[in-house]
Amino acid sequence: AAQTQDCDAVGVTLKDTAGSLYFDAAQAISGAVRTQADTAAALSTLTAHENLAAVARVSCLHDPRAANSNVRNLALRNTGGYIFYDGNNSQWLDPSKPAAREYLCGLAAEIAALGVDEILVTDLSYPTEGKVHKIDYNGDGPIEENLAQLLRELRAVLEPLGVTLSVELPESVVSLGFDEISGQKLSVIAPLVDRVYSVTAADRIEALS
Repeated sequence: AAQTQDCDAVGVTLKDTAGSLYFDAAQAISGAVRTQADTAAALSTLTAHENLAAVARVSCLHDPRAANSNVRNLALRNTGGYIFYDGNNSQWLDPSKPAAREYLCGLAAEIAALGVDEILVTDLSYPTEGKVHKIDYNGDGPIEENLAQLLRELRAVLEPLGVTLSVELPESVVSLGFDEISGQKLSVIAPLVDRVYSVTAADRIEALS
């Protein structure tokens, strides 16, 4: 694909929704790294391609591995003080916690050091499935501000390095402007990123743009 004329970028997942990391991260949670012997070489080849933008896809707050590794300092919890389980029996990081933001910003810095051109953040949200009314939001302020603070810190890391920061949002957030449950608010998020992506049907592209 890197040699086709109609392709100018390629995306690679470096952190998925299980919390697994597909690069040799120095600060990885124990057992999180899932790389093969030739992974580093493949990434090096990708990032060295002059006519191809390398986009690293990073699942942000949906991270059961990191959440379970340090519930007190990293995990989203319920009002009873226990780790929150979403509707799929999975766990999330809490963006209001400094340690969680520090972990994600540290990974972003390591990914930037690999030579990627762009980091595409997915799952920048609170859970929207399960008993969301029992989430402890760790404060009385608007939850969209917690997401905004994470983006500010990510941007502070990436901007000096010349790495583009982008975010993937649901089509409904782009069209309506907000989602009260997820905490995603387009007017808050858009000014803090370089690009906004959304998965949609071909006949909806113009309207969403």
